[in-house]
Amino acid sequence: MTAFAGEWTGYLSDEKCAVSGSKAKTAAEWIQPKAFEGCVKKCVQAGETVVFVTEDNKIVKIDAASMSKIMPAIGHKVKISGKIDGDKLTVDSISTLPM
Repeated sequence: MTAFAGEWTGYLSDEKCAVSGSKAKTAAEWIQPKAFEGCVKKCVQAGETVVFVTEDNKIVKIDAASMSKIMPAIGHKVKISGKIDGDKLTVDSISTLPM
């Protein structure tokens, strides 16, 4: 699989919640804006991995080098600029968006 650069809008979730919501057609179907941030932060503190969930509900893992960039935005809707190589996302820049 080739790497490709781009910009994506989606959500920074924990892997457990993302997988449990993965049957939905869109991320908005399972993400509860009022509870999402607190839930994600609690799960990540308990050891869950942070993942990026696209608006069409695809789960993408984040490379270890990008973790420091994304941690302030976990539990938020975000726009990410970067590169996807296989199943890993490398983040160049990130901005939060309104839920």
